[in-house]
Amino acid sequence: MHDDKVFKALADPTRRKLLDLLYEKNGQTLGQLCENLDMARQSATQHLEILEAANLVSTHRRGREKLHFINPVPIHEVYERWVRKFETQRLSLLHDLKQDLEGEPK
Repeated sequence: MHDDKVFKALADPTRRKLLDLLYEKNGQTLGQLCENLDMARQSATQHLEILEAANLVSTHRRGREKLHFINPVPIHEVYERWVRKFETQRLSLLHDLKQDLEGEPK
């Protein structure tokens, strides 16, 4: 299941940090990303491979450089499937509570 790969990738704080770094500045090299991480390039590469397997990161070669780009689509798909349906119910309850407290008709 594709969601399993996304959840596994997002479960690690280092991988979330990598996604945050790419969100701030998309299209970074491994070296640029490692400047903001306290780990060896090999470890960062392993984390990036997991993010790529989950389709959260894509790469593009530019000469000898490999640029990394965030792909927010899988996160949005997780949101749509797992978060949105609960958010709608919660917001409806808050709306009803507001109306009750303010004495407004439903």
